[in-house]
Amino acid sequence: MTSIDAIDEPLPRAVIDLGALRRNIAHLAAHIAPAEVMFAVKADAYGHGLLPVARAGIEAGATSLAVLEIPAGLVLRSAGIEVPLLAWLHGTDTDFRAGIEAGIELGVSADWQLAAIAAAGADRPAVVHLKVDTGLSRNGATAEQWPALVDEALALQRRGLLRIRAAWSHLADASLADDEAALAEFHAAVAVAEARGATFEILHLAASSAGIRMPEARFDLVRFGIAAYGISPFDDRSGADLGLTPVMRLEAPVTEVHVDGTTHARLGIGFADGVPTLGTAKASVALGGRPRPIVSVEADTMLVDVGADRVRRGDTATLFGPGTAGEVNAELWADWAETIADELVTCLAPRVPRVYVD
Repeated sequence: MTSIDAIDEPLPRAVIDLGALRRNIAHLAAHIAPAEVMFAVKADAYGHGLLPVARAGIEAGATSLAVLEIPAGLVLRSAGIEVPLLAWLHGTDTDFRAGIEAGIELGVSADWQLAAIAAAGADRPAVVHLKVDTGLSRNGATAEQWPALVDEALALQRRGLLRIRAAWSHLADASLADDEAALAEFHAAVAVAEARGATFEILHLAASSAGIRMPEARFDLVRFGIAAYGISPFDDRSGADLGLTPVMRLEAPVTEVHVDGTTHARLGIGFADGVPTLGTAKASVALGGRPRPIVSVEADTMLVDVGADRVRRGDTATLFGPGTAGEVNAELWADWAETIADELVTCLAPRVPRVYVD
């Protein structure tokens, strides 16, 4: 005999622990002192929610913020956030004037960006961070392009259209040897710029990985992204190994209970919410204090096997989190799904409510 007990509305949620975020940032800040923390809140704060997370990061000691695009920076400014703020991903339709007038500092990688900044007609000089490519090949001026970029920026600075504040770059973080080679390239690029008359208020190169393992790459600040959210940037060390706590806990209610020999619980979350389908044969969720194997993942729901145990509709299953309720963390789930935990948290669908606790 088969019985089905169901509720109508599945309501998954991502619980964001702002206290854990503050502790992570304070821990990282102490580790890199006297360098400062630039807290990366790109991609809606890695899926955690831009404004609450940015505010908590500043409260914890981050002295500046990093986004990708100017529009995200404008949201922060409109919310009254006044700390230094860097945006560096620009397109041909980027509204540089709005960014400059909002006091958003601009990462500059190419001469066309300098030309657009000069033509923006802003009522104040732009503040720019000149970026050199040290091997990541994401953006940044190559060694051949760098002298001309520096020269043009200096010319615009003499005209009062901008102020050069920083030189910076990204590391590939492929290996320690690669990062050490990139560090040498960065030193060489700074020397080239200074020989041409540039002076830099700050230098920055390291993000989470190099910020933790390469003191010589910290310079004036470290751009901490995923580590601040409690997720390790390394393959061989977990967030817990680094003294970090996962900030996001993903929960979903039991919406149906099927009893037919064994008991299957249907959860109100699926791949449309960002749950990976890859690796489900190895994956489990925590329900009733125990791991429950995943049977299937559909668009809006998923099915788990609870064996002979009794569960009820309305019970809460935890997909991943800090591990306090028997659940795995996002790093292990990412291993099951053959991806990285950064992707897992960032790709959680906007339709999943973010609930903030402190």
